Amino acid sequence: MFPEVLDAVREVQLPLLAALLLLGAAAKASPRAAGTGVSVLLPERLRRPVTLATCLLEAALAVALLTATGLLGEAARVLTALVFAVSVALLLVARRRDPEAGCGCFGGLSRTPIGWRTLTRAGLLAAGAAATVGLAPTGWEVASAPTATHGVVLGVQLVLLALLSPELREAAHRFATREPCEVREVSERRTRRRLRGSEVWRTNARVMLRTEPEETWRHGCWRFLRYDGLRHGRRVDVVYAVRVDGPRRTGVRAVLVDRESGAVIASFGAVTTLDLQGPPRRLPRPREAARRDEAQGRAGARPGTLAKEFPGESGRGLPDEVRASDPVV
Repeated sequence: MFPEVLDAVREVQLPLLAALLLLGAAAKASPRAAGTGVSVLLPERLRRPVTLATCLLEAALAVALLTATGLLGEAARVLTALVFAVSVALLLVARRRDPEAGCGCFGGLSRTPIGWRTLTRAGLLAAGAAATVGLAPTGWEVASAPTATHGVVLGVQLVLLALLSPELREAAHRFATREPCEVREVSERRTRRRLRGSEVWRTNARVMLRTEPEETWRHGCWRFLRYDGLRHGRRVDVVYAVRVDGPRRTGVRAVLVDRESGAVIASFGAVTTLDLQGPPRRLPRPREAARRDEAQGRAGARPGTLAKEFPGESGRGLPDEVRASDPVV
């Protein structure tokens, strides 16, 4: 009975370690993971490259634990054990150098200061990886044909890992206390990716003189980007408003402002002379909105619309943050 349980304990480590390595690799791919864990021991310019290299190594080891056999499989298991063993030593050094640093094991979730639980977990995983050396089956073979003993062993080990993982508490805390969009940290890179994937961007591509913004600023749930442009021989500012939260297809808004007079000469996205129905993501596409205006004989500006009032009184459809922002657009 005991040899059977021991074999099950050893075999379960293969798919379990592979799953943990894949989760860790996915978490480290996030830009927020560069300043966590043992990367604090490195110069600023090396943190991101080393984090990405660790991400690739963990992903490769996970695949090897699941599929590799023979000499390659044994090498992957030994290397996995070494990686976890070295991580224990590095975590001890990082803890001494920066007592407030997280382990970075699972990217931005691992921001809890390195403690005995994190160190114990790394040590147990190193021992588990070492126990897989010499096993005949691959991780995939174990996962595809589990026994009752495998299930019991896996359940016990998952409970133990849960008790040793501060990331679970951090994840639950984030889920329960989600930050409002006004204070949520969103990278400018993500904002630009959403902007460049919008139809409003493609519509104004011929007007803009450069693809990099001259100025960006944040106000509430919106990020604003100002680009230099030329329209009918006149210099204009192309100002985009991109919401930092919401689904990926959330509408992007834009206005073209004549630099000399300060007048708004065109508007796109959620800014139309039509009554707005629902949130931005449900608004018609810019060209469709223009066709509706034309069909109803209201293509020109009418009293009370943005084209006449901006930047004085408020215009319907454009966020109040445009009027409240400091830059003159």
